[in-house]
Amino acid sequence: MRLLLVEDDNALVNRLKPELKSAGFAVEVSVDGVDAEFMGLEEAFDVIVLDLGLPKKPGMQVLQSWRSAGCTTPVLILTARDAWHERVDGLKAGADDYLGKPFHTEELLARLEALVRRQHGHASSLLEVAGLQLDSDRQTVVDAQGQQHQLTGVEFRLLRYLMLNPDRILSKTQLSEHVYEEDQLRDSNVIEVYINRLRQYLGKNVILTRRGQGYSLPSTSAATR
Repeated sequence: MRLLLVEDDNALVNRLKPELKSAGFAVEVSVDGVDAEFMGLEEAFDVIVLDLGLPKKPGMQVLQSWRSAGCTTPVLILTARDAWHERVDGLKAGADDYLGKPFHTEELLARLEALVRRQHGHASSLLEVAGLQLDSDRQTVVDAQGQQHQLTGVEFRLLRYLMLNPDRILSKTQLSEHVYEEDQLRDSNVIEVYINRLRQYLGKNVILTRRGQGYSLPSTSAATR
């Protein structure tokens, strides 16, 4: 999943980014409100972590701008401010969750996972689609025959995005954007390599090729080898 981290504290960014990547997020960083507002409106993200105390433009105004423009990406506000009315103002402005500093990274990750699941209509931490069971904590998948497979980071991010968007046709470019960070974007043809790896684990008919368009994971597919 693609995450926008809006935070001007470099030390915090340097601490969080590896943890977020390890949890399966492709992370982009913005350090001021003006840049963050532009990125949130012009690029596709699955979830946004937004600090309120930003240079150039306050985080609350950035959030209001996103929502006024029709941006529905889930937003978790992250701030050192602890006044209850600021939490209320943030939620009324369109925030989906709120976490005060200091915080435990594990709680942040759990909240982000929950936001993304709810956005895609899933309540459980175990993602189940088309006979597959994806465990985000262990980054493993159980196939339709009940066999468990350990996934690499790229395999996990790719499969999770497909499972969160069943029946949608996703282009190689779309998949690449949600698997790699911007400074690591690779030739979209590399996606084909990872699609084939997932098919080896799960069955050749689990992920379908839509010639000239991309790939899709049917919500009712049956794994056949």
